[in-house]
Amino acid sequence: MTITCFIRYEIDPFGKAAFEEYARNWGQAIPRCGADLIGYFAPHEGSATTAYAAYNIDSLAAYEAYRARLAADPAGKANYEFARLEKFILKEDRMFLKLASGPHAKLVLP
Repeated sequence: MTITCFIRYEIDPFGKAAFEEYARNWGQAIPRCGADLIGYFAPHEGSATTAYAAYNIDSLAAYEAYRARLAADPAGKANYEFARLEKFILKEDRMFLKLASGPHAKLVLP
């Protein structure tokens, strides 16, 4: 059963550009390390401090192995260090959910 990791970030409102760089960096490292990245989402309208990320992983055991690969990956290490030095992430919450509404019907355009 695939699970989806959702991450909610509270970011510095003046750190949006840094968060977007951080997100682009993960766009390369996360898939390479074994997770199916859905995407990173930066503030656009409304809250200037809330951002999200989501990716699919096969299980919590697969998640633990993926996290170890990500921590050892040179780009992953560099991105963690970038966030630590720039301090644009104020808070990070993650949760794991499973899809309850599938299978979905095909999209019908009006």
